[in-house]
Amino acid sequence: MVRKSFLSYNKTIWGPLELVEKLYPEAEEIGASVRDLPGLKTPLGRARAWLRLALMQKKMADYLRCLIIQRELLSEFYEYHALMMEEEGAVIVGLLVGLNVIDANLCVKGEDLDSQVGVIDFSMYLKNEEDVGNKERNVQIAAILDQKNYVEELNRQLNSTVSSLHSRVDSLEKSNTKLIEELAIAKNNIIKLQEENHQLRNENKLILMKTQQHLEVTKVDVDAELQTYKHSRQELDEMYNEARRQLRDESQLRQDVENELAVQVSMKHEIELAMKLLEKDIHEKQDTLIGLRQQLEEVKAINIEMYQKLQGSEDGLKEKNEIIARLEEKTNKITVAMRQLEQRLQQAEKAQMEAEDEDKKYLQECQSKSDSLQKQISQKEKQLVQLETDLKIEKEWRQTLQEDLQKEKDALSHLRNETQQIVSLKKEFLNLQDENQQLKKIYHEQEQALQELGNKLSESKLKIEDIKEANKALQGLVWLKDKEATHCKLCEKEFSLSKRKHHCRNCGEIFCNACSDNELPLPSSPKPVRVCDSCHALLIQRCSSNLP
Repeated sequence: MVRKSFLSYNKTIWGPLELVEKLYPEAEEIGASVRDLPGLKTPLGRARAWLRLALMQKKMADYLRCLIIQRELLSEFYEYHALMMEEEGAVIVGLLVGLNVIDANLCVKGEDLDSQVGVIDFSMYLKNEEDVGNKERNVQIAAILDQKNYVEELNRQLNSTVSSLHSRVDSLEKSNTKLIEELAIAKNNIIKLQEENHQLRNENKLILMKTQQHLEVTKVDVDAELQTYKHSRQELDEMYNEARRQLRDESQLRQDVENELAVQVSMKHEIELAMKLLEKDIHEKQDTLIGLRQQLEEVKAINIEMYQKLQGSEDGLKEKNEIIARLEEKTNKITVAMRQLEQRLQQAEKAQMEAEDEDKKYLQECQSKSDSLQKQISQKEKQLVQLETDLKIEKEWRQTLQEDLQKEKDALSHLRNETQQIVSLKKEFLNLQDENQQLKKIYHEQEQALQELGNKLSESKLKIEDIKEANKALQGLVWLKDKEATHCKLCEKEFSLSKRKHHCRNCGEIFCNACSDNELPLPSSPKPVRVCDSCHALLIQRCSSNLP
């Protein structure tokens, strides 16, 4: 028993069945197919569909065994004294293994599994005291009731299929109307897009014509201005190079003259320094001459003393003689030096006189050169002023040209932007063409789908008519009861699980598969149906006899 109840706290039989997917991975396919069924709305209906699919898979015992083993999980759904929680649950699961022998082919789609199952009336199958003697009548009534129930079951199934087909037809008609509306909207959109496409093409052509004309005009203007600019620039560059060369030559001459002046001035300073040094040397030599004269006088006095002393001693004489000789050599050297100094003084005085004359002449020449250079510098300064004015004019002209070039660059950039916009418009146009082609493809696909749906509807109508005709034909036949037939009527072999029972649609008798594997169209049904071998032979003979 389920804890609390099946409805409280959403505890239903579908809850424990959902746990089987976690415990047994092969059960995921059943759970997914049950959830995908469109007609199921309640957990009870899902549980019934799940049980039918498990029976058809022959794995119901395996799935329930997994649940019985995991009793901790079942405790959420069942009380502790419930049957599924006791040992009897395992016994029941073991008994369910016998269901794997049966090949179940149960209907799941189109069945009303959510509602309660109708009560089966077994009163017709109960025995009455009046019917005890009439066994044959009871047998006939039972056969008729079986056939009636079989036909009612077939009618119910056919009604359910017809209702499902009607619902499908309605849904297909609705979808068809929706598709037609969508097609109309798509056609209108395609017409609008084609008109917009045509307008965009015309605008694109006009823009391209205008841009090409504008580009040609601007190219001609730019080429002419560039040529004039190049010519004027060459002439100005030549004038500028000539002026620069003249300036360079004049500056070189000025620098040479200034270097010569600096050299002359430095020579003059050196001569003055040399004169001063010579005067100092003369004064020093005069001092040395005075000192030498005094030394000579002293030497003379010493010589006199030594001469007096020579008489005293020979050794002193020898030394004094040597000293005298030395002193004489010194005096000779001093006299020679005095003569040389006098000659040098005379030469220095002459050189001084000549240098003074040369300085006067050079100063006169320098003054004349400096006057001429000043005149030339003034002329060059005038030329520089003129060149500066020309350069200013050229700079102004260049600035105007640069401004014009900037304007042309801006115009070119604007044209480039316009070309980029045109390219983007082309891309959008191509995208619109692709979308148009895609819409056309979708339109053709939808037309094909509508044609296929119409064909399917016609086929379904034909099937319904065939089913109605088969139902009418089956109402006139007398079917043999399955329980009464235990052996095949032709081969007389016993029926089993491998040798199953099959009704002949012509005579209504029950045969095995080997004796009823023929199919022929009957007057009651234009489509070929299952027929036994004997009926097959008779029908073929009739057909051959009817032929001319």
